[in-house]
Amino acid sequence: MAGHSKWANIKHKKAATDAKRGKIWTRLIKEITVAARMGGGDMTSNPRLRLAVDKAADANMPKDNVQRAIQRGTGGLEGVNYEEIRYEGYGINGAAIIVDCMTDNRVRTVAEVRHAFSKFGGNMGTEGSVAFLFKHCGQLYFAPGTDEDTLMEAALEAGAEDVVTDDEGGIEVITAPHDFSAVKDALEKAGFKAEVAEIVMKPSTETVFTGDDAVKMQKLLDALENLDDVQEVYTNAVIEE
Repeated sequence: MAGHSKWANIKHKKAATDAKRGKIWTRLIKEITVAARMGGGDMTSNPRLRLAVDKAADANMPKDNVQRAIQRGTGGLEGVNYEEIRYEGYGINGAAIIVDCMTDNRVRTVAEVRHAFSKFGGNMGTEGSVAFLFKHCGQLYFAPGTDEDTLMEAALEAGAEDVVTDDEGGIEVITAPHDFSAVKDALEKAGFKAEVAEIVMKPSTETVFTGDDAVKMQKLLDALENLDDVQEVYTNAVIEE
């Protein structure tokens, strides 16, 4: 199955992540803490915690920071009690946006998210207003030049739902959320290391943005992602460079 190129967007996301490493660490500490609180501190029985710890390793976070976050989550250390909140809304030309947050102050967070939407040409929606346009799934993305046939065979054998190749040769492997860790492990054992590996809200349809609208949409997405309480921003907008 083929699709349009996502490689430019993947590279943009990775560059933005690298540029905001300090903030990425803060987000990961929150995620590790909440994952440990909800599912315990054992990574073998807590896939959400394991994924967060894997991301921390990829971001070069010191192991001491990771361990402290786990201990805070399991009650071994005192810390802030975060709650998870999801907001939904619309961007330029009605593009769908989901904003996942972790916060210790719900009033502050909703005010900041609403302000970012309104300042940059979007507006918040009600719960469920755009979520139906997304699928909760595991996503592994491999760079152009990866051996497509071998990867596809390994992925499907490991339990992946779909393998999609884009116009530049990048390969996207889609899994059910509960199969993500097993598929990721199987592919790594087969010699395939994903550029991006995470559990996401994947849009079922996409809207391509170019020119001024692309610039405006990117500003809105950046404003949301830069908020301290925001963990992830998902959208069906594709920004063409």
